[in-house]
Amino acid sequence: MAKSSKQVVSTQPESFEAASDELEKIVLAMETGQMSLEASLSAYQRGVELLQYCQSKLQDAQQQVKILEADMLKNFTKPDPDDR
Repeated sequence: MAKSSKQVVSTQPESFEAASDELEKIVLAMETGQMSLEASLSAYQRGVELLQYCQSKLQDAQQQVKILEADMLKNFTKPDPDDR
């Protein structure tokens, strides 16, 4: 099976924002209905990769927030005995 020169190359996005922008462009292009079946499948595959990347970045950020909040809560919930 010959590969198309228009095939989407799977590369790691530079950032969450870059992945989100690329994903938005893919969605807009697919919504026009002007893509060939092969191009649509490639775009869909790339979209799935980008979505997984974004979900991973969001999970990482949520975990960091939980750690930060837990640290802050520890600091605020431990009253100093000298303050009483």
